Amino acid sequence: MAKNKIPFNKRLTAKEIMCLRRKASWVRAKILKMAVRAGAGHVASSFSCTDILVVLYYSGLLKFNPKNHSWPGRDRFILSKGQAALALYPVLADLGFFPPSKLMTFSQNGSILGGLTESHVPGVEALTGSLGQGLSIAAGIALSAKIDNKKYLSVALLGDGECHEGSVWEAAMFAGHHHLHNLIAIIDYNRLSATDFLKHSLDLEPLKDKWESFGWEVELVNGHSCEDIFYAFRKARIRTFGKPLVILAMTVKGKGVSFMENKPIWHYRIPAGKELKIARKELTFKQL
Repeated sequence: MAKNKIPFNKRLTAKEIMCLRRKASWVRAKILKMAVRAGAGHVASSFSCTDILVVLYYSGLLKFNPKNHSWPGRDRFILSKGQAALALYPVLADLGFFPPSKLMTFSQNGSILGGLTESHVPGVEALTGSLGQGLSIAAGIALSAKIDNKKYLSVALLGDGECHEGSVWEAAMFAGHHHLHNLIAIIDYNRLSATDFLKHSLDLEPLKDKWESFGWEVELVNGHSCEDIFYAFRKARIRTFGKPLVILAMTVKGKGVSFMENKPIWHYRIPAGKELKIARKELTFKQL
């Protein structure tokens, strides 16, 4: 069982914050290396949610056991935006769910690590990638836990463009109706979907009001702030009743590499040549 490294009743120290930031930079560097090796992967989308995943997994907010993937007491985490598998795989390998050597087989023939999250990968709860499914899966898990009086949380990380799917709102309505206080949705709100800004294609605003109207509690956070993510999730960790919680994490697509940040063209592009050298330099510098 993963023990809480940071007590919930204390604030993050400067040293803890720095460790989380360095780990996030390390994950981004690994994402880039894996994508370049494979010639495939959604790098910018993975960079967007890296800080969220690092805080959840390395601060003790999530309960899990790398030595027993099916431990009954574990929290169930669903990466609904399955195209960000590149960000989740380094985290799972680093924590001991599978050998780190497998990371460099990403998206290659015979590898267990596909371009989207797959349930046969140790530490992955469900196959995702067909967008709009993850919240429904997480809501079903949360209802089951509530009925059986189990104490684990069900957590789903969604992309903002994914919220264009009607199934997301069906699940939101279901969760609000059943008062699933043990359900947390995190929206990676980078305001980009595929190759355009949401405001140009299909705007989600007022997103906070929409979730509240479906019976959810809403927290707005800086999705690249370790402190914001930690305290929002910590609040949910100790609740025993009430509404489901959605955390609107304001993020930047391509975060960590200057020329990729907030640029729609980088949705499925991978840096090469001079761009790759710049990206590597910037990510290495941030780990120092």
